[in-house]
Amino acid sequence: MSIKLVTIDIDGTLLNSERKVTNEVKEAIRKCTEQGVNIVIATGRPTIGVMDLIKELNLDNEHGFMITYNGALIQNAGTEKVLIEHGLSHDDYLDIELLARKLNIHLHVQDYNNMYTANKDISEYTIHESFLTGMPLTYRPVSDMTADTKIIKSMMIDHQEKLDAAIKEIPESFTERFAMVKSMPFYLEVLNKQATKGIAVAELANFLNISLDEVMAIGDNENDLSMIEVAGTGVAMGNAVPSVKEIADKITKSNDEHGVAYALEQWVLN
Repeated sequence: MSIKLVTIDIDGTLLNSERKVTNEVKEAIRKCTEQGVNIVIATGRPTIGVMDLIKELNLDNEHGFMITYNGALIQNAGTEKVLIEHGLSHDDYLDIELLARKLNIHLHVQDYNNMYTANKDISEYTIHESFLTGMPLTYRPVSDMTADTKIIKSMMIDHQEKLDAAIKEIPESFTERFAMVKSMPFYLEVLNKQATKGIAVAELANFLNISLDEVMAIGDNENDLSMIEVAGTGVAMGNAVPSVKEIADKITKSNDEHGVAYALEQWVLN
């Protein structure tokens, strides 16, 4: 069965180690779109951190889509209109923020346009995320956060050893209530239970009337596991973490070897 929809992660997948899209990858994506294949960026990044790439790849049209915030939003790539949203409530925020303090872990949250942290000692990883996504960062005490702030995603962030130790202390009630996934060694994303890349891929495929057997998903990290598992053809990058390679149907080359281009050439264009 031919592939009609390809979802592609950004960091560690679409981008090489110099944080660039190689010409080989751009050319393979161009060939796919010319053949009518839907190329969809599926990332943990917020929308503001994706649009430059969407435009660079000429995917910014009303017929294209993007999955952002690790599946919390599905949007039109041309108009940015929200198709599906799975955000967090104010009560969710209060409970997550309190847990982070009990675990002595830094936390920040994101709405459509901004990042907020109630930590006076702002984490270096929060600053890194703000720089990476281009999203403005604001210090805002918990008492100043109101129900009017539309929170899409929260992130517990800290040094890997400290974060991993804290994860073991998270109550089962939280893991049942929220979707939790590590997107990088120092990031634990805490989201609406329905906000996963896998659910988003299935929702988008259903919207487009495309069978999951006609979907390919390409990724490298733990937050890509769900979409690689749900897609008819799940592809792990050569530089992917072991857990992703274990469940993938195919393994392509690394992000420094134009792995996305190789996957598209081998299993979509052929």
